[in-house]
Amino acid sequence: MKLIGMLDSPYVRRVAISLAHYGMAFEHQSLSVFRHFDQFAQINGVVKAPTLVLADGSTLMDSSLILHYLESQAATSRKLLPTAPTALAKDTQILGLALAASDKAVQFQYECTLRPEEKQHQPWLDRVTQQLLTACKAWNAELEQREINPQQPDQVAISSAVIWGFIQSIIPQVVPAEHYPRLQQVAQQMEDTALFAHYPPV
Repeated sequence: MKLIGMLDSPYVRRVAISLAHYGMAFEHQSLSVFRHFDQFAQINGVVKAPTLVLADGSTLMDSSLILHYLESQAATSRKLLPTAPTALAKDTQILGLALAASDKAVQFQYECTLRPEEKQHQPWLDRVTQQLLTACKAWNAELEQREINPQQPDQVAISSAVIWGFIQSIIPQVVPAEHYPRLQQVAQQMEDTALFAHYPPV
């Protein structure tokens, strides 16, 4: 398998770390959807990161869909999601909050960096910020009720740490770390592991 995309993307990084946890061999090709657009397009014309190229040449995209596929292939002892419906629903709820926060952080950042200042729409930024902070508040509260074992991670731990670190790297002034202590704690615990250190967000 070949994973295409930059590890500074939380979507790419959560897939890379999950692949490593599963023990699945893969090659990582670090291509930017901006700087390497034409080269990326030769692999996946949609130019969406992450893209996972399977041995038969099939290309999968969207991190959650890729992880759904990988989870189905993983050994039972290495699976990152529970199988019991109630537990799976809870993990899916938390992951939904984390991914919503990530998506809103990206929207905020793109509005402020890709659009000229005179064309930025403040009501849109206000709405996105409200959604982002609401998601982070609920996400932090959910993790306060959950034990995290860095040596036996699950998808909630991996994705929470990756996404929180990403948000803090791009817009810490919008989402102050001190307001979300449990998210900060979980991220630090996971970033201190060898698994995370092998795939830094660069």
